[in-house]
Amino acid sequence: MFDKTIHNPSGCAISGIFSKKGKLTGGKTIIDSIRVMHDRSNGLGGGFAGYGIYPDNKNDYAFHLFYDEIKFPGIQQRTEEFIKDHFEIVNLSRIPTRRHPAITNKPLIMRYFLQPNMDRLRHSQLDEKEYVRRYVVRINSDEYAGAFVFSSGKNMGIFKGVGFPEDIGEFYELEKYSAYCWTAHGRYPTNTPGWWGG
Repeated sequence: MFDKTIHNPSGCAISGIFSKKGKLTGGKTIIDSIRVMHDRSNGLGGGFAGYGIYPDNKNDYAFHLFYDEIKFPGIQQRTEEFIKDHFEIVNLSRIPTRRHPAITNKPLIMRYFLQPNMDRLRHSQLDEKEYVRRYVVRINSDEYAGAFVFSSGKNMGIFKGVGFPEDIGEFYELEKYSAYCWTAHGRYPTNTPGWWGG
């Protein structure tokens, strides 16, 4: 039963923009929309998802990964060897970010455009989506502690971190992206700390 005498400021912040016609909207708009909900977050986590942001690689899986090379030296190299065993790397780079006074202790953040290795896919007898899903889960297991896939779709990307959502959006330079669908989320965790890899 809901007690109307108790004021609970938690509940998170959310915002979304969607064009049924596929019209692209710049990332600054979604940042501004979530900024007005600042008080519904507490700075322990925020994130965005943009759909349609990678038109030049729309048929590739866009993996976004965090690496904690401080606690787990060599984890990027180990993970990339695993990725190369199961996927063809079309392109890889750091995800562009800017210095932001509110964003600290950030991990190494990489982006990979991938295609499944066709020989391994055939041998697995899985459909393509299940093949990709299984290897994402494998990277995110204890076997690859220190590496975390936080986005793995086609022509879309998730951008998340520890901080208020508007700061996360500015950190990732989302104003340089355009999407036909944006979602934004500001966490208000009360029982768990914010962390990059989850």
